[in-house]
Amino acid sequence: MAELTTIARPYAKAAFLYAKEAGGLDKWEQMLTTMAAVAQDATMHAFLDRPQLDDAAKVDAFAQVCGDVLDQSGRNFIAQLARYKRLSLLPLILALFHELLAEQQAFTDVELISAYEMEDADISRLVDALKRRLGGEVKISTSVDPALIGGVLVRAGDTVIDGSVRGRLNRLAEQLNS
Repeated sequence: MAELTTIARPYAKAAFLYAKEAGGLDKWEQMLTTMAAVAQDATMHAFLDRPQLDDAAKVDAFAQVCGDVLDQSGRNFIAQLARYKRLSLLPLILALFHELLAEQQAFTDVELISAYEMEDADISRLVDALKRRLGGEVKISTSVDPALIGGVLVRAGDTVIDGSVRGRLNRLAEQLNS
């Protein structure tokens, strides 16, 4: 994985710097998100792996699937990736681009996983608490995992706050076994 990150990082930096200079960070994030989704699609992956396709055909097919989301600069980016057989790195390039964006805009991505759908008021209280704890703005994404039984699991970068019932039960079992 470290090797892939090393290969993907210059592409992410180049895309970020270009987008920043062009004043289109949000547009590039949207384009990269679409490109990464297309690159991860199994059917598209199988199509692009066909040896009889040249780079131009791969770029055309990829751009056609991306549709209007892709502008000429995005198409040029795809062409460079196709030329060097790097289209499969798009999901990693997106992740690295997003890290650069978060660093520049001083926000932290936070994932809230709860056992049940959370009320807006509860989410707001958690966001306020996380802003204080993490010392800055946060971008929240929420999901539901019934296996948690109850409570909330919070992931913010390398920080994990496990306030779930399942987590508490696991910690209790560890204490009883030691």
